[in-house]
Amino acid sequence: QKSMREEIESVLQERIMVLDGGMGTMIQQHALSEEHFRGHEFKDHSKPLKGNNDLLSITQPDIICDIHKEYLLSGADIIETNTFSSTRVAQADYGLEHLAYQLNRVSAQVARKAADDIAAQTGIRRYVAGAMGPTNRTLSVSPSVERPDYRNITFDELVEAYTEQAKGLLDGGVDIMLVETIFDTANAKAALFALQKLFENEYDPRPIFVSGTIVDKSGRTLSGQTGEAFIISVSHSKPLCVGLNCALGAVEMRPFIETIGKCTTAYVICYPNAGLPNAFGGYDETPEVTAKHIKNFALDGLVNIVGGCCGTTPAHIRKIAEAVKLCKPRIPPPSLSEGYMLLSGLEPFRIGPYTNFVNIGERCNVAGSRKFAKLIMAGNYEEALSVAKVQVEMGAQVLDINMDDGMLDGPAAMTRFCNLISSEPDIAKVVPLCIDSSNFSVIEAGLKCCQGKCIVNSISLKEGEKDFLEKARKIKLYGAAVVVMAFDEVGQATETESKIAICTRAYHLLVEKLCFNPNDIIFDPNILTIGTGMEEHNLYAMNFINATKTIKETLPGARISGGLSNLSFSFRGMDAIREAMHGVFLYHAIKCGMDMGIVNAGNLPVYDDIHKELLLLCENLIWNKDPDATEKLLHYAQNHAQGGKKVVQTDEWRKNSVEERLEYALIKGIEKYVIEDTEEARLNHEKYPRPLNIIEGPLMNGMKIVGDLFGAGKMFLPQVIKSARVMKKAVGHLVPYMEKEREERRAGQGSVEEEARQSLDPYHGTIVLATVKGDVHDIGKNIVGVVLGCNNFRVIDLGVMTPCDKILKAAVENKADIIGLSGLITPSLDEMIFVAKEMERLAIKIPLLIGGATTSKTHTAVKIAPRYSAPVIHVLDASKSVVVCSQLLDENLKDDFFEEILEEYEEIRQEHYESLKERRYLSLEQARRKGFHNDWLSGHTPVKPKFIGTKVFDDYDLKRLTEYIDWKPFFDVWQLRGKYPNRGFPKIFNDKTVGEEAKRVYNDAQNLLKTLINQKKLQARGVVGFWPAQSVQDDIHLYAVEDAVGSMEPIAKFYGLRQQAEKDSACTDPYYCLSDFIAPLGSGVRDYLGLFAVACFGVDELCHEYRKQDDEYSIIMVKALGDRLAEAFAEELHERVRRELWACCSSEQLSLSELRRVKYEGIRPAPGYPSQPDHTEKLTMWKLANVEEATGIGLTESLAMTPASAVSGLYFSNPKSKYFAVGKICKDQVEDYALRKKLPVSEVEKWLGPILGYDPE
Repeated sequence: QKSMREEIESVLQERIMVLDGGMGTMIQQHALSEEHFRGHEFKDHSKPLKGNNDLLSITQPDIICDIHKEYLLSGADIIETNTFSSTRVAQADYGLEHLAYQLNRVSAQVARKAADDIAAQTGIRRYVAGAMGPTNRTLSVSPSVERPDYRNITFDELVEAYTEQAKGLLDGGVDIMLVETIFDTANAKAALFALQKLFENEYDPRPIFVSGTIVDKSGRTLSGQTGEAFIISVSHSKPLCVGLNCALGAVEMRPFIETIGKCTTAYVICYPNAGLPNAFGGYDETPEVTAKHIKNFALDGLVNIVGGCCGTTPAHIRKIAEAVKLCKPRIPPPSLSEGYMLLSGLEPFRIGPYTNFVNIGERCNVAGSRKFAKLIMAGNYEEALSVAKVQVEMGAQVLDINMDDGMLDGPAAMTRFCNLISSEPDIAKVVPLCIDSSNFSVIEAGLKCCQGKCIVNSISLKEGEKDFLEKARKIKLYGAAVVVMAFDEVGQATETESKIAICTRAYHLLVEKLCFNPNDIIFDPNILTIGTGMEEHNLYAMNFINATKTIKETLPGARISGGLSNLSFSFRGMDAIREAMHGVFLYHAIKCGMDMGIVNAGNLPVYDDIHKELLLLCENLIWNKDPDATEKLLHYAQNHAQGGKKVVQTDEWRKNSVEERLEYALIKGIEKYVIEDTEEARLNHEKYPRPLNIIEGPLMNGMKIVGDLFGAGKMFLPQVIKSARVMKKAVGHLVPYMEKEREERRAGQGSVEEEARQSLDPYHGTIVLATVKGDVHDIGKNIVGVVLGCNNFRVIDLGVMTPCDKILKAAVENKADIIGLSGLITPSLDEMIFVAKEMERLAIKIPLLIGGATTSKTHTAVKIAPRYSAPVIHVLDASKSVVVCSQLLDENLKDDFFEEILEEYEEIRQEHYESLKERRYLSLEQARRKGFHNDWLSGHTPVKPKFIGTKVFDDYDLKRLTEYIDWKPFFDVWQLRGKYPNRGFPKIFNDKTVGEEAKRVYNDAQNLLKTLINQKKLQARGVVGFWPAQSVQDDIHLYAVEDAVGSMEPIAKFYGLRQQAEKDSACTDPYYCLSDFIAPLGSGVRDYLGLFAVACFGVDELCHEYRKQDDEYSIIMVKALGDRLAEAFAEELHERVRRELWACCSSEQLSLSELRRVKYEGIRPAPGYPSQPDHTEKLTMWKLANVEEATGIGLTESLAMTPASAVSGLYFSNPKSKYFAVGKICKDQVEDYALRKKLPVSEVEKWLGPILGYDPE
């Protein structure tokens, strides 16, 4: 009998399977009350339960069962249990943690029954996936800015919670375990650990699905990992499927699903939201649109299982199921990264056959670095982080961490330091960790903190095979690579043969007994000390090198590492000698196969740079060529105090002004000097009369830059928190002086109550934060609290599920200056409106901040602000909250700021309501009557093109195009704009401000262009075509041959849009449509229409190469040149069309500047531009001229052209044709257009959204 994994895999090989859609979305449609959630079972429960959707499996099982059945009848193969929040961790918010097992078992039974009922009814096997959500805690981010090492949950607690959840699901009869919506991979690793343990010891294995959540277009999870790093981190659990869900719609998710497909041998699952939330927190993407996008995924071979997340309904699943029914499933690659060791921090790290030597930084070792040991012993962990940071800056690619000291609590020290590292993006982003200890409990402590895939250093056969295999099995469960020491029951291997024998034995045990991936095995054949004066030690270096060579030849996949400092231990204190020895040893060991080593990164001299005399002495010592080598080295050291160059760390930025230093420290998160710099600023009383001025000046300026970088996606959350930490330190230094100042002012002014309150309150202000009633999502709110806390605000966090009365009571009791409301789910928006109404009713006049994923500035301005007379402000994210709160609480700024907000929100409301009002438009019939009417019989006679059909240009002469380049847009890219009279090209070179820079960039462009053209790095391809054409009202019909006009069906139709917005009464211009420029069918005049598509290929490949070199300048340059060449191609080709290919203007003689000023006859409008704003017309062009097959120019799901340097359009030859903007149009035209195009009105409205003269809702 097949296992469940085999059964599902056999289906996946045959077809694309369908997962269900949003459970919460469907529950919301039932508008259930608190009583519904409580049922009779929980009617006396002490806490509110509304919003606890998982509880409905117990209190309203029929509703949940019916939702499952709706999805199954809509075509879902797999349904998820209603258990997203059914861990004891998440249920604690409702006081229901004791119910965790029961919730999961009952939910699984409800889903099982629904699946079995529908399977019996339809005869098609259905599956149940046990949903395991991420919980509302995170292992990788601290909830407290003062304690970046603190976590509000442990790995073991999560494992326990997930174990309990999994048991309930398995006992309830699920077929699949689905770990989903992963925003922190460390949490997911705890879930996978729990599942693997259960499958080892208690339950028959079930297939595991793993689905991460990329939170925005940066392509990272909330805890900072890229998609590829995430896959590397979870692949040890051998999931049957991996993929993504939530946060993004299908369009936004596509590039990340492609990335995941490229780096996994598992099947790919994808269940996006129904687009992105609209301004009011709802989801507008229709089932047809979602299905269309997902069908494109399927057609492009990206997916194996598809479904929906937030905002999707059975209607979406029905359309998705229909869309993918005949599509072939993605075929997973049989193997990936063959011969590579894959590690990860926040980013992937691949060690392969062509990777250079990998430096494992050694200084974060209490046994090996006096400085580090001293800092750790003193409890100064944050300063100890600087040791790690320096290692990374000096070139360490992996960081070794060792806390083995008799005076230390090893597990606690390891946990604390690893947690600190994960909060330090400059380290976590760059390097994976190597957890180093001779105590396995310390190793486990480190592994429990790492969301990435790290290395364990080390295990050995010293305690026998049983102990060795037990530890290796655990390491595999945590998903780490392992270093194996050449040590067995007899002792440490010193001879070449024993090193090889021990490593070979360990390799076969790991690979054959535990199925350990050979690429995850690293051997350390022991680098031992030479130059001790003891003869038996003289061969140690040679033995290591010789053993390395044999191990690499005989044990496929294995890597070699070693601790380099041991080699030169007998020369302690002689750093130059030691570094030279290390450099020489590595030179030879690497040639024989050493892959990595624990080294003091940055202190390795280049072999050729070593002083010649010293080099010879080291060679003789390492290869045992001279019995007096040790004596000679000691003699050399005495005579050469500077015998070897030292790498010196410089702090160039410390030379800047104090303001620049403070800003730099905030942006880079450097705490080391912030107190002394803040004090320096404080002592400058002339510039900063009050300590507060320093906060308002350089410190807030720095935080504003941080906020902007974060908002632009150029900084990640851990970096913002780190910056905030520096701010906290600076403000903390100023607080006592601010208190003293208040005391003095109070004494001078008499005891006024307000002054007294201020003197006792060193905070910038008090802020009450809460996730509103019915909502349990609070990670975003916690981050806001952390960042505000660092900026000297007193934060009172009321947690989740907070009723309105509790929020307002806390605000009054704590004399709050601001209230902040957060929410993630759509119903939270209504609760926020209710809070605003209550604040108005109770005359609470303090500012109200609104934030959370479903909120928006439009919703806040239109729906919330009008209900409350005090300031209501939408805050986009944590980084913006500081600036907003500071301005609201600044006596000098707050009135102006509020007035500005009032004006801005009034404008937003006006714009919103304006768009709903009936503007002045002509009806479509009136506009047609007032259209452009040409005298076709007595006027211009259309010229017949030289050929009918298409002509393809495979490799167009780029040199021919260069003179047609319009350079003005090129300078716009570089934001170089000359002032009158030096605006255009080449006059810009005369401009005093930008002329010199413009000339430099232009010269660079010319040189690069010349090189790229000569080396054939770029290629221009295109197609042009002409067909007989006649207009039929607002459309243009095209025919295969002239004889077919009027007698046969057209081969294509281009649909037109007509101007409708009423023109000024003095204006006599007609209401244009493109079809007006083509002779009507039945006019007796034969007319023609042309089209073209051209592109510059090769830009992406060049950018890829430049990116490897971190050459951003060349990337921007080559993209700008690609665009210019594509536009030049369009210009040059249009000239050829007019003069020879169509020959409608065969005698045309125009200069380049006349071409740019459109002095020629005819036009070349493009779909998506003002004359025809509908991008879908490109589909007709592509089909008619077979564009993609002919040229390689493709269209994305949003109908953008690929490559990006591409231009397309239609050719009109009529001398009276002109460019125009359609402008806003009315519902009557949209309905008419939809009817002609045979498309649903909603689909047309989606594509024409920007030009609709009405609100489609």
